Amino acid sequence: MHHERRLPRIALTPGEPAGIGPDLVAGLADFDGIAEIVVIGDRTVLDERAKQLGRPMALSPYDPGWRTSLGAGRLWIEHIEAPRPVVPGILDAGNARYVLQTLERAADGCLRGEFDALVTGPVQKSVINAAGFPFTGHTEFLAERAGGRVPVMMLVAGVLRIALATTHLPLRRVPDALTTAGLCYTIQTVAHALESSFGIRSPRLAVCGLNPHAGEGGYLGREEIEIIVPAIEACRANGLQIDGPLPGDTAFTPRTRTQYAGYVSMFHDQGLPVLKALGFGHAVNVTLGLPFIRTSVDHGTALELAGTGRGELGSLRAALALALSLHHGRT
Repeated sequence: MHHERRLPRIALTPGEPAGIGPDLVAGLADFDGIAEIVVIGDRTVLDERAKQLGRPMALSPYDPGWRTSLGAGRLWIEHIEAPRPVVPGILDAGNARYVLQTLERAADGCLRGEFDALVTGPVQKSVINAAGFPFTGHTEFLAERAGGRVPVMMLVAGVLRIALATTHLPLRRVPDALTTAGLCYTIQTVAHALESSFGIRSPRLAVCGLNPHAGEGGYLGREEIEIIVPAIEACRANGLQIDGPLPGDTAFTPRTRTQYAGYVSMFHDQGLPVLKALGFGHAVNVTLGLPFIRTSVDHGTALELAGTGRGELGSLRAALALALSLHHGRT
């Protein structure tokens, strides 16, 4: 007998099988049952890792028609087989396609409305590319799977929210990737998400400059004058509350952070070192601009910790909590 659905259904991809992702799944043995969690991955890999760590974990075959929580320590499993044996800490390019298959299955389920959100474990970009699959990151991959959406990557640690105007690019390519239109889109997407999903009315945003001292009037670069300021002015004309461009070296001081609901940083290593220094271990990666909710851990595959029991669960739990919060904000 199938039960009426009562709880949100969250798809969880463990990520790189040789990394810490399977450890994190095993760490959900005390999950309190406030959502249905469907793990999409290789059951044997997950069972073996849980056994190695001495963490009891019950995985039940996933049935889309069964709509109820399994209770603490029990998770649904949608089995997708990894073609190569998995050894904790040892990468194998032969399993790269498997990692992508888990993401494709989860994303397609979200697009169909089968899942209410997607939470992703860490992947190893290098081994996926080494296997011949061009891959710059979850953010771009999921956006393409969703029909070529323009994604916005934002990391969240408590009340600190930092979105990126550019994501996984070599630093020398960042200036050429910035456009006024693209920056307007990023600012508008962040403002809309903060209001509609995070429940922040009329959020005030800070936009960082690109160059030292925000260009210092053009003497240290003209991107602020030619690209960033026009984007800020256009967004203000549409009613958004925005300050900037702020110099990157002072934009995140304690007093300044209290003034803003969110930041837009020009490149990956401008804003994210600040957020991870302040919130590593409980920070969450959120992809804005998708037609579904996606959150992720804020750390990498931690190959050296895989199978040791020394991995921290804080970021995964925060990612699950935020996915649920964003889902409830939409319903």
